[in-house]
Amino acid sequence: MEAYTDFASVYDTFMDDTPYEKWAEFLAGVIDEYGISKPVREEGGSEKNLVLDLGCGTGTLTELLYQKGYDMIGLDCSQEMLGAAFAKKEKTGSEILYLCQDMRRLDLYSTVGTVICVCDSINYLLEDEEVADVFSLVNNYLYPGGLFLFDFNTVYKYEQVIGDATIAENREDCSFIWENYYDSKERLNEYDLTFFVKERGEDLFRKFTETHVQRGYTLEEIKAFVKSAGMEFLFALDADTHKPPGKCSERIYVAAREQGKQKEIV
Repeated sequence: MEAYTDFASVYDTFMDDTPYEKWAEFLAGVIDEYGISKPVREEGGSEKNLVLDLGCGTGTLTELLYQKGYDMIGLDCSQEMLGAAFAKKEKTGSEILYLCQDMRRLDLYSTVGTVICVCDSINYLLEDEEVADVFSLVNNYLYPGGLFLFDFNTVYKYEQVIGDATIAENREDCSFIWENYYDSKERLNEYDLTFFVKERGEDLFRKFTETHVQRGYTLEEIKAFVKSAGMEFLFALDADTHKPPGKCSERIYVAAREQGKQKEIV
């Protein structure tokens, strides 16, 4: 079953405790220190100031980075998630460009100075070849010296933290049951999600289900993908502590830099 279809209608409701503001602050700080994109929007501005949010979902983080001055592009393969992003764009009046594309077939009209990919979007790539292809495409569309900043869930998180757990949450107008199954041999994590959403103006609840599958990766594997794509590995940080990752890190930030293209002549 295709993921992020009906789920898109309640995604922001169940993600309302996600620290998007802190994420935006962290990402902006890394871009400022290691990247080439500047928070300056101007008509006909340089490609190096473009920031691509790969797997942007409903656009919450995209909007926050836009508010910080970055010239944003949001890309996602779910039309329903992008519909929610467009609704935010209409409300805020932002000039974010949204594209409906699968990251495995990334096709941009120009290079960009920065690519971010967070909230474990990388884990939806289930084969080594898919990760390698996406990283190569990112490298291809990065401006010379551009920054790739992403996160991923670790094998440890799937094996030791969420494992075969069942999670449920009940709210006044909606609720969900999250049944988790992990295949340690294939390192595949399956989320079976069941939602009950109250219909407007009625006392009836609509039930729908979605299945999501993710794959766990090790930092060593991710470093190898970065290298094979032709990028320079810069650093890795535990996403919770912002310190060097350890064996119990559940989610890891990675920063890499494009290094193969001819540098801009100033």
